[in-house]
Amino acid sequence: MDPTLPSRNDARNDSGARSCPVCQQSFVPRGRQRVCSPACRHRHPPLMPSIPERAPRATTIYECPSCETRFLGVQRCENCGIFCLRVGPGGPCPYCDEPVALVDLLPIDERR
Repeated sequence: MDPTLPSRNDARNDSGARSCPVCQQSFVPRGRQRVCSPACRHRHPPLMPSIPERAPRATTIYECPSCETRFLGVQRCENCGIFCLRVGPGGPCPYCDEPVALVDLLPIDERR
């Protein structure tokens, strides 16, 4: 291997044609291109809204690893007294007022 050449990640370098996820038109991607054209990207809304990696504590759902109780914006379990694990951004359910994380609302195949 020549040390003067930059390293390549062949798994990321697709050479074949693929279909645009927005308009289903076939295209050959260049670099990290995901849609067929900039016009297509701007004409159509994004496929999935982006979920921020870190949300403010007041809008973050936490879950107790011991009793599995969920809290909105509270990092310490009120029943067990231990620190909870961060589930992700969320809020109260409009029907039952229980804490619901956004990741719970996504289909299982689209969760990270």
